[in-house]
Amino acid sequence: MLKDGKIWVADTEKGENVFLLPKMANRHGLVAGATGTGKTVTLKVLAESFSAMGVPVFMADVKGDISGMMCPGTDSPDMQKRIRKFGCDKAGFAYGGCPVTIWDIFGETGIPLRTTVSEIGPVLLARILGLNPLQSDILSIVFKIADDNKLLLIDTKDLKAMLKYVSDHRAEFEGEYGKMSTPSLAAITRAVVALELAGGGQFLGEPALSITDWLAQDNGKGVINILDSRKLIQNGTMYSTFLLWMISELFETLPEVGDMPKPKMVFFFDEAHLLFDNASKALLDKIEQVVKLIRSKGVGIYFCTQNPADIPDGVLAQLGNKVQHGLRAYTPADQKAVRAAADSFRRNPEFDTEKVILALGTGKAVVSFLGEDGVPGIAQSVSILPPQCSMAAAPDTLRDQAVKGSLLYSKYATCFDRDSAYEVLNRQGQEEAAAQAQAAADAQRAKEAEAAAKQAAREEEKRLKEEAREAEREQRAKDRAIKSVGTSILGTVGRQVGREVGGKALGSFGRTLGGNVGASIVRGIFGTFFKG
Repeated sequence: MLKDGKIWVADTEKGENVFLLPKMANRHGLVAGATGTGKTVTLKVLAESFSAMGVPVFMADVKGDISGMMCPGTDSPDMQKRIRKFGCDKAGFAYGGCPVTIWDIFGETGIPLRTTVSEIGPVLLARILGLNPLQSDILSIVFKIADDNKLLLIDTKDLKAMLKYVSDHRAEFEGEYGKMSTPSLAAITRAVVALELAGGGQFLGEPALSITDWLAQDNGKGVINILDSRKLIQNGTMYSTFLLWMISELFETLPEVGDMPKPKMVFFFDEAHLLFDNASKALLDKIEQVVKLIRSKGVGIYFCTQNPADIPDGVLAQLGNKVQHGLRAYTPADQKAVRAAADSFRRNPEFDTEKVILALGTGKAVVSFLGEDGVPGIAQSVSILPPQCSMAAAPDTLRDQAVKGSLLYSKYATCFDRDSAYEVLNRQGQEEAAAQAQAAADAQRAKEAEAAAKQAAREEEKRLKEEAREAEREQRAKDRAIKSVGTSILGTVGRQVGREVGGKALGSFGRTLGGNVGASIVRGIFGTFFKG
């Protein structure tokens, strides 16, 4: 609740008002306490006060009751008693809801909230996928190859296509980017498929959230952006990593503004311990850096968790505004945690902070807010004010009206799929396949042409051999014919000559004998010339 331009959060046991100064609100804060001690009420009191100041707010709704901030609170005798106790009625307390926009990364109970694979980046995506250090490094290389080849990674099918492309062309890339084993690439692909099966792939796509859409007001009030996390919280790593991405996106998008009279935006991180569970040192360093520097962008981050020990010291040291609800100490470890929580406050000589924290009831807290000079105030034992909005969850019909009635619903409700890595690589694969098919066809045609040429050569050789044999046969036939005719003619000539010679010498007997001998001699001589 606002009073004198300050956020009235609680009253001390003496009835003194305790304020959170708007100009110190971007110095971050912590709301801690065991289950059932009143953390959610404190979050609502703070959030509705920021909204009333015109400061946009982000809240994660892990139980469903934060949605009630759109509804006015319900009056009751107990509420009237609390209002009179604090004197809220004299300060203008009135039940009222806040302007609310409800988001859901699954798109089931709120406006779909998406980002792209490229925007979430390999470091955070590796955490969501549960990759080991080696696989995380390989995923970073895959992102680098995509960037170098101007391939957009928007959704999970882009990422899977990129992983397959790198695997298929691994030998081409390893010289420049380093060794990438096929089993590691396959393991990353399986992790992406597992994410899709869990429904997590729905938040990777377009239209991606423009973080500036959260910096909105409605009739002078800051819009409270609520992420319905009832389903998301079932995967603590995905929940915390996605919220860390949003903080990082705010950090990277918003300009430096320095000190301001009030924050540009306040971000409440419920179940904050999930952010740090099993986080690598590199990730912890990144979180600490973002928390340290984002206040210069005018953003305040408030971590909500059960125990301050859930927050690493490097981050805890950045949280100047603290609200510590009751803690329970059933074990030596619990007692140590309570002592650590008490030691984080400036000592108040009027009470023992550790004992007070152990004895705090619902709606009670030990608080310390930064003063005008930026110095933490001493610990104060207080009662938290009641919220002006509803403490219960909003009815489903009202939630649905808020979702469908938002101006942002038409912008983000329908997913679209533009030309990105999947489409480019698919076309490239088709072109490569067509080229391979053409090359195979050309090779087959060349092979068939070569075979045909060889067959033609063999047939031509056979034909030439056959022609040569035929010519030889014809020549032999001619030779035989010539020889036969020559023999006959010469035999006749020789016989005639022999007859004439023999007749002159021996008479008729001589003619007969001379003819036969003459024919034989001439045929012998002629045959000698035609041998072979």
